[in-house]
Amino acid sequence: MHVFVTGASGFIGRAVVAELIAAGHAVTGLARSDASASVVKDLGADVRRGDLDDLDQIREGANAADGVVHLANKHDWTRPEVSNSAERASVQTISDTLAGSDRPFVLASGLAMPGLGRPATERDPSPAVGPDSPRGGAENLALTYAGRGVRVVPVRFAPTVHGEEDHGFVAIVAQAARRRGASAYPGEGHNRWPAVHRSDAARLVRLGLENAPAGTILHAAAEEGVPVRRIAEALADRLGVPATSVPAERLADEILFVGRFLSADVPATSTITRDLLGWRPTGPTLLEDIAAGHYDQP
Repeated sequence: MHVFVTGASGFIGRAVVAELIAAGHAVTGLARSDASASVVKDLGADVRRGDLDDLDQIREGANAADGVVHLANKHDWTRPEVSNSAERASVQTISDTLAGSDRPFVLASGLAMPGLGRPATERDPSPAVGPDSPRGGAENLALTYAGRGVRVVPVRFAPTVHGEEDHGFVAIVAQAARRRGASAYPGEGHNRWPAVHRSDAARLVRLGLENAPAGTILHAAAEEGVPVRRIAEALADRLGVPATSVPAERLADEILFVGRFLSADVPATSTITRDLLGWRPTGPTLLEDIAAGHYDQP
């Protein structure tokens, strides 16, 4: 299969491209810069130059492929409306391009669903509806094409996709601990975050691309929920600082754009995903990756 991948040079994207190529697929990755293009080439993939605002390149890349994996996102925490708009436009473009072809379209989505009072499952609909919602409501938009000849497969990634070179939420929390001289957690820290190693996430993307039926929602969650206090304590051990409890609202002020997420209790299961595709995570746990020193350096 020839697969067009957006976000191919990113932390998750690199693992996905390598997984696809190892499985015998040909890959073309979208790259917005010379540096990104070099990364994609080194992985053994072809390059299409463009970014999320270049809808013509996205359209042409999707049209030329047998399937699409959409991982790119602007992640502009200061202007979420910009990220949301770009995400919705790119998903709309890919969906329209693939309509009527029965080709697979795997897209990254979010797994955090606070307020359920139980672990989220693949049967829970995403609460993000409409262009002004997180990610521009792209998951729900894409799913409308499942009955229009697109094999849409949203993959909801755990809030923490971890591993060496991770610069996401846990890395930001580690940076805050260095600045503060303490590794903070909200309240008693019993709230939980799902986690998945990026190698397991990449394998799930490939399995979904190859085998998941149209409209299938997959959960990339190897761990149902790691208590935030345990994350803070593991970071404290590595960084040589104390782990301390702070009020949730204070944490939200101290760690901009991430602190408020740390206070959410968002456990999630992946039982349906595992049973459907035979996905069995084998990578290190989040606490093992912290203990391995992957978050020691700024």
